[in-house]
Amino acid sequence: MNQAIIFNDDLSFDKTQEAWCFTGMLSGQRITIYFHSFSLGRLNEIDSCTKFDLEEIAELWFEKNEPEGDEVHINMKA
Repeated sequence: MNQAIIFNDDLSFDKTQEAWCFTGMLSGQRITIYFHSFSLGRLNEIDSCTKFDLEEIAELWFEKNEPEGDEVHINMKA
């Protein structure tokens, strides 16, 4: 897949999902991307460098996967 996603600047921690997340626009659809990671879950805030890393991880995910619905859950080992 070669879909363009536009990320919103709304990175936050979702306590119900126990994951950091942000939204984006993909083919006109608003999608929420959750990053499940034990080490990320322990952070109180995410710096801009890590945010850009998460955006890159999401882009790589979208290159290989098709979202089902308006949520994407990316499980990370670290």
